[in-house]
Amino acid sequence: MRLKIKRWRYTYLLLSLLLPGLILKEAIPVIANEINNTAVFGGDNIGSFNTNNTTFSAGDAALQITKTANKSAAEPGDTVIYRVAIRNTGSASASNLTLNDTLPLGLRLAEESVQGSLSDGTTTTEVTVSTTPAQNRTIAINYAGSIPPEGTLSVVYAVTVTPDGMRGSGRNLAVATTNNLTSNTASHLLRIRPGILSDCGTLVGRVFVDKNFDGEQQPGEPGVPNAVIFMDDGNRILTDANGMYSVANVISGYRTASLDYTSLPGYIQAPNLYKIKKNSQSRLVRLAPGSMARMNFAVTPAFRGGR
Repeated sequence: MRLKIKRWRYTYLLLSLLLPGLILKEAIPVIANEINNTAVFGGDNIGSFNTNNTTFSAGDAALQITKTANKSAAEPGDTVIYRVAIRNTGSASASNLTLNDTLPLGLRLAEESVQGSLSDGTTTTEVTVSTTPAQNRTIAINYAGSIPPEGTLSVVYAVTVTPDGMRGSGRNLAVATTNNLTSNTASHLLRIRPGILSDCGTLVGRVFVDKNFDGEQQPGEPGVPNAVIFMDDGNRILTDANGMYSVANVISGYRTASLDYTSLPGYIQAPNLYKIKKNSQSRLVRLAPGSMARMNFAVTPAFRGGR
């Protein structure tokens, strides 16, 4: 014991000679698993002052996350089951955990499928987890309990692949957080195959005389032939004898089309008394891969003044 004291005194004297402005204070133990440390600095021409008090934790939680799936490739209509394992590699418990998983375009969460289980290395028990509505395709899965040291929280959930998945990356990112901890980011890449669907869709519609101004063709409301419709990509469409048209192999996404009223002498746009947004000569639709969308245009004889 005396030898240790002497060594400390010699070390203190040496530091005092080399750094005359530095006064050292020994670490003072406080509550369990915490150590406080403070240094005092001074000089010949200035007064001494204390540095910020720093607390070191002898036991901290640490999160490690991995993500797997039961499939490496899927098609629109398939169901994919993801498993996320969140392991506490630290020496203290991790509480109030939130798992944020950003799904790629075209993957939709089945909320009723979310399940959780907690393993301490010897036993596994089911636990309750809750979900928060998705924001920008990011779902939040919450666990209000604690993960013990070396324990693992497993979260399992299913997603459905929609036709929009053909336009997405297939890669999703998951990260777990607690009050003051953030895990690594786990990534999984799902390859989306077209299956029986293509990445194009079909547009259909008609130009008709709207007699009651409801925007829908009713019995007794005839179609208008030879009406010209222009697509946003420059394609020119001509209606048939019944005022109908269809265009196949249209690239998916948001598509617009406009009715050329110069091709319909004697007709003007029919007012819609029920849906204000349809009081326009253009239409906007969202065309999913392999799907069909409709664009109808209602007109009325010009001599009636639209009434």
